[in-house]
Amino acid sequence: MTSAPTTFSAVRRERTFSAPPHTVYRAWLDPGTLRRWLAPGSLELARAEVDERVGGRYRIWQTEGDQPVRGFEAELLELVPDERIVFRWAFVGPDRDEAPAFDSLLTVTFEEAPGGGTHLVLLHERLDALAAAMPEVARQVGGGWDNCLDQLSTAVKA
Repeated sequence: MTSAPTTFSAVRRERTFSAPPHTVYRAWLDPGTLRRWLAPGSLELARAEVDERVGGRYRIWQTEGDQPVRGFEAELLELVPDERIVFRWAFVGPDRDEAPAFDSLLTVTFEEAPGGGTHLVLLHERLDALAAAMPEVARQVGGGWDNCLDQLSTAVKA
């Protein structure tokens, strides 16, 4: 695992997984697989919707216990099978209609790793608006991705 420092404007993470790029790429788009890894810490992914096409919606609902707490609303900007996914990513609260959304850019790339497996690079940019409005949440973005990527490692082994 290689982690670059987290700033308020961007988070970059790199990981190598034993699974091939196709498997890791699909883990980002399959709602059933997403439920196993895209919720950090004590949160659970209660629901995932993926409209897998450029311009499609990507919606995540997270809960803590039985309580809805937050999630993500995203638009798929780019899909290059087994190589790259680019999202326009927004953090939202439990009430998606009234909660603020903070528009950011998430780019995930997948390359075949030397000796097999997948080298993943995650770059989450344009976090400035989130940091200005909710600095405590912005400070957790890097750790949240670290935790999710740990869970992704387990999900793609199964």
